[in-house]
Amino acid sequence: MTLLSPQAGYCKWATYYDSGPNPLIALEERVLKSLLNVKAGDRVLDLATGTGRWLSYTVGLGADAIGLDQSPGMLAVAARKPGLLGRLTHGDLCKLPFPNDFAELAICSFSLSYVEDVFTAIRECARVARRVILSDMHPAAMEAGWSRSFHAGVESFQLEHFCHSKALLFDAARSAGLDLQWCVEAPFAEADRSAFAVAGRTGVFDSLRTVPAILISAWGRT
Repeated sequence: MTLLSPQAGYCKWATYYDSGPNPLIALEERVLKSLLNVKAGDRVLDLATGTGRWLSYTVGLGADAIGLDQSPGMLAVAARKPGLLGRLTHGDLCKLPFPNDFAELAICSFSLSYVEDVFTAIRECARVARRVILSDMHPAAMEAGWSRSFHAGVESFQLEHFCHSKALLFDAARSAGLDLQWCVEAPFAEADRSAFAVAGRTGVFDSLRTVPAILISAWGRT
């Protein structure tokens, strides 16, 4: 397995990202869609949008949404999706190109583990949006050896990443002036078994259920 930087990895992954089954993303969508609370007309930022997953969903809810990502390859894939052209911008999570109080909500999904300075990243999220949702692989899963990896054809790649503790992430959010609204630490459930079957990983499903898979927290301005 080849180790890549996030920038190089997502450039290579972009072509395959939406085609392969991803149980972790399926779990996040199942949990977060019921909690997102986005209304028509809300301005939403999908930070580290990738191929525009949450951007497409919030646009479908009637939101005035914008997606940002550092990967030109991922943005190129997102731009080909219906309704996303003109809603995408290239940028850095630690230096967002938006004014203060720009949005009602910022969603930061599966990206903070690629950022070394989470205090700056979360402070930027809090600066541009009044509500912030932070979602990523659970630190306990990373500590248990779960990898940030993907397959491209017959090759396998692992992405360099940081394992930020829940305490560190929460300290960063509170130091940015945010108050915790809710938090979900979700393991895989029986509803996710089919996603593992499609991915050809049924044999590891029961063992992985013993560890929380994702950490999702919602924050609001103090």
